[in-house]
Amino acid sequence: MTLKEAQKRVDDWIRTYGVQYFSELTNMAILTEEVGEVARIISRKYGEQSFKPSDKEKDLADELADVMWVVMCLANQTGIDLTEALERNFKKKTERDSERHKNNEKLSNNKNK
Repeated sequence: MTLKEAQKRVDDWIRTYGVQYFSELTNMAILTEEVGEVARIISRKYGEQSFKPSDKEKDLADELADVMWVVMCLANQTGIDLTEALERNFKKKTERDSERHKNNEKLSNNKNK
């Protein structure tokens, strides 16, 4: 599925089952909540925090998909084509950072990560 197709499917779902988009402000709050859920899983799986019994069944893939869903909602309702935006972002990062990370001493010691 392309980003364009995913944005269309989200839009179709919202119009069929969701009645309408939540406001941009509400979706921003929901996005923050979803990113928090991703952080919770990562801090427990890869960090020092331990899982609470209620958190053990949480699925990182599902939470990341929730983040993508809300990002697509925000893009749709603000008229952003994420394919075009991501292409521009790759260009920006390549022009800005093509040598920066290669020359970062902090990264050179971590080549296997």
